[in-house]
Amino acid sequence: MNKLLLLGVEAIAQGAIDAGISGAYAYPGTPSTEIMEYVQASKQAKELGIHREWSANEKTAMESALGMSYAGKRALVSFKHVGLNVAADAFINATITGVNGGLVVLSADDPSMHSSQNEQDSRFYAKFAMIPVLEPSNQQEAYDMIYNAFELSERLNVPVMIRITTRLAHSRAGVETKPTKTQNQMKLPSNPRQFVLLPGIARVNYKKLLNIQPLMNSIAEESGYNKLIKGKSTKLGIIASGIAYNYLMENVNKDDNPYHILKLSHYPLPQKQVKELYDTCDELLILEDGYPIVEEMVRGFLNMGKPVHGRLDGTLPRDGELNPAIVAKALGMETYEGTPIPEVVRMRPPSLCLGCGHRDVYADLNEAIKEYGTGRVFADIGCYTLGALPPFNAINTTVDMGASITMAIGAANAGLVPAVAVIGDSTFTHSGMTGLLDAVNQNAPITVIISDNSTAGMTGGQTSSAFGRIVDICKGLGVDPEHIHVTTPLKKNHEENVAIFKKELAHQGVSVVIPQRECIQTFARRKKNERKAK
Repeated sequence: MNKLLLLGVEAIAQGAIDAGISGAYAYPGTPSTEIMEYVQASKQAKELGIHREWSANEKTAMESALGMSYAGKRALVSFKHVGLNVAADAFINATITGVNGGLVVLSADDPSMHSSQNEQDSRFYAKFAMIPVLEPSNQQEAYDMIYNAFELSERLNVPVMIRITTRLAHSRAGVETKPTKTQNQMKLPSNPRQFVLLPGIARVNYKKLLNIQPLMNSIAEESGYNKLIKGKSTKLGIIASGIAYNYLMENVNKDDNPYHILKLSHYPLPQKQVKELYDTCDELLILEDGYPIVEEMVRGFLNMGKPVHGRLDGTLPRDGELNPAIVAKALGMETYEGTPIPEVVRMRPPSLCLGCGHRDVYADLNEAIKEYGTGRVFADIGCYTLGALPPFNAINTTVDMGASITMAIGAANAGLVPAVAVIGDSTFTHSGMTGLLDAVNQNAPITVIISDNSTAGMTGGQTSSAFGRIVDICKGLGVDPEHIHVTTPLKKNHEENVAIFKKELAHQGVSVVIPQRECIQTFARRKKNERKAK
């Protein structure tokens, strides 16, 4: 047994390796990215022959992991909460097929939207899918939970979700590891039709999922991760889920605890323990980092007159992540606000790196499109999203991965011509290719700019699935080669690039411009490594 100092995401990765996985599948997205990076850098994972390549998107990652499970081996799939939306089709149906080898879905939520479009809570997906959720309160629990989650998945014949949030993902603590389990042998499903979701088979499988719900509930009731802690007073009972339990304990003296506390880290909701807490205490406070899902469930099955406090009644903020000070205030304790933050050090929006090729792309585009007026540039998720901010003010939408091309199609259909889509190379292969196929099929009058920096730059420089293939992909999707242009976004090429943009903006059909220039950050790292190698 070793003790390691690990981030929460690293504890998840090490726990999965030690649990005997044969494959890790993922698409990068903060705060989950480092899980795959840890497995990729692990000598242990390499020696064990664990598959650990990035997938093109979260849906393909989920499906590949399910394929490994079909073959009887254990697989981990990880992504951030909005990535679960992309994987949802496969995720929901995987609960109907069931598993063969253990399958764990790690969804990393981002309360307060540090690097996300929303505060979505993945526990809702798991409740909708009727599968167990494990929500660690610290790094050791994160390791222990995933170490045992594959066995739980195989026992119940369903995927198991582990849900973490940003603070747990990116904070460190000591973690004691366990012996590495032997990987499963390849073994096909005993029922050869288990994974064939024809309606007649799916109905049978769905009944099986319903029939194991009582077992899931009993396992959660008996789980060591759910603990009812007795306090000195029965005035206030507290349910604290996941990392919110840590925030609570920073405000509680363990030797003189006045509260009855239910530490909640294993779902489905242990209703017997919740009912015991409700019956014992005069009122309840629900602490959860994310949506008020537990609060709503408690209000639903215990609506018997006692007050239940949390995010829904204003005791806690409805949005944003919790912290010890917010919890203290909810407990009626005095809190220290500190000196107001001076304007000079207030949080400022990020900006594109100096030397970034996206800067020149926007300079070229702004010059070319100004004769048509503003409001016609649709963008996507990536570093280039920062083009919405000064000094560029170049883009008008950012909704979800791949939406730039399809929204430009819709706007053009409405009469907004020309319409422009700006998308990155990694996002293009993630979910932009199908949109471009729609554009080709409709001959939509849009100009697609695939700003190619040869990496997934926003999440730290992972390999782009499109590397070296973008032109061939566009041709294969049917774009007229006469309207595919590869440019080099540099100031010295400004006039030439503006002329290309103007030509294609005037084209009454689909055109693709591919500005290619390596990300300045990966370029610097590559050159540094080359110097070291000499």
